[in-house]
Amino acid sequence: QVQLVESGGGLVQTGGSLRVSCAASGGTFSSYGMGWFRQAPGKEREFVAAISTWGSTTYYADSVKGRFTISRDNAKNTVNLQMSSLKPEDTAVYYCAARGGSIRLRFPDYDYWGQGTQVTVSS
Repeated sequence: QVQLVESGGGLVQTGGSLRVSCAASGGTFSSYGMGWFRQAPGKEREFVAAISTWGSTTYYADSVKGRFTISRDNAKNTVNLQMSSLKPEDTAVYYCAARGGSIRLRFPDYDYWGQGTQVTVSS
């Protein structure tokens, strides 16, 4: 069983940068594919980025490609999402998720979830 705790959300102006982090405990972190998802009010949870167990493969939603970077540190059991050139439409609760083995792009495929961290981009 993996426990995930996100941190680093907050309020930022359009065009600014922010990094959200996820700390994992329990299980063997390096055996989990990790993903970031987000959910805005009244909208479905959507895929943002994912990273393979040892970081060799990453995927991004088209809406964030070139602006967001996902990374992981297996020695520290953390996964980060560096966000730049932020837009008001990036405003959402950001969730960290884990699944055993290979990464997927759909939220139902993930087994473990954090509580989420709010990111608000002001215009």
